This record gives sequence, structure tokens and C-alpha cells, in this order.
Amino acid sequence: MAAFSRREFYEQLLNGCIIPTAQQGVEQIWVLLVLCLACRLLWRLALPCQLKHLLTIAGGFFCLYHFFQLQMIWVVLLSLLCYLVLFLCRHSQHRGVLLSITILIYLLMGEMHMVDTISWHKMRGAQMIVAMKAVSLGFDVDRGAVRSIPSPVAFMGYVYFVGTVIFGPWISFTSYLQAVKGQRLSLRWSWRVFRSLVLSLVCLLVSTCVSPYLFPYFIPLYIPFSHSPCVQLYLYNLLALQVAPAYENASSFHFSNYFVGFLSEVTALLSGAGFSEEKDHVEW
Repeated sequence: MAAFSRREFYEQLLNGCIIPTAQQGVEQIWVLLVLCLACRLLWRLALPCQLKHLLTIAGGFFCLYHFFQLQMIWVVLLSLLCYLVLFLCRHSQHRGVLLSITILIYLLMGEMHMVDTISWHKMRGAQMIVAMKAVSLGFDVDRGAVRSIPSPVAFMGYVYFVGTVIFGPWISFTSYLQAVKGQRLSLRWSWRVFRSLVLSLVCLLVSTCVSPYLFPYFIPLYIPFSHSPCVQLYLYNLLALQVAPAYENASSFHFSNYFVGFLSEVTALLSGAGFSEEKDHVEW
């Protein structure tokens, strides 16, 4: 009976959690993945640089609207504010610091419930990506890594780069410019994208369908034997009712973070970012 119950649990887990979760995960991200691939192919065309920036902005706007609808306005406002500060401080040598202070004030105003809390929290991740990009660009201009403040179109293209606008990761302005130049497609690039996508889905399934049932279905819970019933009961309460649930929750939380991390790697690679170039050799 025990073997049958375990088999029945696995069948229910497969049909009731693993398959639906995988389907919902793909349904949520397939539009973003297709858009990243489309931009990757567009970068290979001999298009004017300004047109590539505009296409990047359009793709980023579409992705933001797809995930956040009209709540994307808070990200747009932050990006406009960042470029305004950059432009007004174009003769300063402390653009990075001034941008950091401005963004900190903006984010604190949102956190102090001056904006609808639910809407603000939905946008928090995308806002942090914009903030990191803007601040890093400010410091790069200050130290000369970027020669001058980019044009509004180039700046917005960088901020709304389709491969990083939703899940990240942060990339430098120089990396963005290299990405839109369009590196050739390769088997190595395809393998890295496929590998990261599979790992992201595995982490999603572990977080949603495995971690909550880790004990005792996947890992037997061993209670040390004791001749004292009180000690035995204490050990059971400690391990089965406190340690095991805490470990399951921590495991689920960590694997959900791994899912986002691998997914951000997928979108960045798929859109053409995330490579290093040495002489004529490109390493993804």
C-alpha cells in the first residue's frame, strides 16, 4: 500500500503540478523570448544605429506593457528623470553621485506609499534594472569609460534593451552597443541559450513542485531513536514540524531566485548580449 501511495503521489505531482507549471511558465515567457530572438536577428541586418535604438525602445516598451500593462508608466518616468538629470548635469564631474541621490529619492517616495503599493511592488524589479543602468552610465561618463552622454535615443535604447528590461541582468552601456552591432549566430550561442532555458525551467519546477514536498516523499526524514518517549517526541517536533518545513521554504525561495537568474541569462543571451570578444574569437 505504501508503494502504491508513493506512486500515486508521483502521478498526481506530475499531472497536477509539474506539467501545468511548465506550461504556465512557458506561456508567461514565450512572448519575451520570441521578441529577444527577433531583435537578435534584426541586429544582423545592416540597419542604421539610430533605427536599432528605436527598435530596442519599441521592443522594451512592448515587453513592459505585456508584463505590467499601464503600470509601466513608473519605469518610464524613472528613465525620463534619469536622462533629465544626466542632461542638466552634463558639465558636472559627479553625475553618478547626483543620479544615485535622485534615484534614491524617487524610490523612497514610492516605498513610502505615495504610489499604489501593489502597482509599485510589481514594478520594483524593472525599476532597479533602470536605476542600475542609469547610475552605472553616470559613473562611466565621469571616469571617461564612455566619452560623452549618449543621445536620448541611445540612452533609452540601453535602458529598454529587450533582453534585460524585465528580468535583468545589468549590462554596461558598452556591452549594449556591442550587442546591437550583431554578432554572428553560432552553435555555441544556441547551446548556451538552450542550456540556460532548461535550467531555468528545472529551477521553477523544483521551487513549485518539489521543495514543498521534499520531506518525506523525496528525502526520508530520519528521527534518531531514543529510549525516552519525551525525547523522541521532542526530536520529532523539532525535525518534522520545525526544521523540515523551514528547509522546504528556504529551498523553494532559493530555487525561485535561481529560476529568475537563469531566465535573465536566457533573455540576455537570446537578444545578443553576454559575450566576451578577444581578437577574432567570440565567447558566449
